[in-house]
Amino acid sequence: MIKKIGIGVIALLVLIQFKPVERTNPEITQDAPLRPAVKKILKRACYDCHSNETKWPWYSYVAPVSWLVTHDVNHARGHLNFSEWDQYKPKRQQRLIEEIVEEVEEGEMPLWFYLPLHANAKITEKDIVVLEKWAALGSSTKSAHEAEEK
Repeated sequence: MIKKIGIGVIALLVLIQFKPVERTNPEITQDAPLRPAVKKILKRACYDCHSNETKWPWYSYVAPVSWLVTHDVNHARGHLNFSEWDQYKPKRQQRLIEEIVEEVEEGEMPLWFYLPLHANAKITEKDIVVLEKWAALGSSTKSAHEAEEK
């Protein structure tokens, strides 16, 4: 009996590999205009889920994990997509920047289950200070560069 259940589970795991999952990286309409220090942090910690530059890891090709990963990326892009920054009005851009800082300060982002396989995505206290300064400057790239030069 146990042998039949084991064979059934293995057969099921093999069969679910054939359920197609769409892993996409659509065209970038406009990347968020970020000063280099901010961009470095966000690319490292956020872009895999919140941009059209997702690096799809090996486990995103193995069901059922592939279903979860693609769902999470699609959901994240729906909330915030750095690769489609031009789709947001300036007021929305500023609110998104504030939300990013809020989520990072509260330890909500990056998600806890993302970090074990992506240790480089960990946000440090120093990173938070950089992001807070960015939020305080607003979404204007010009003001960010001017402040950085002072």
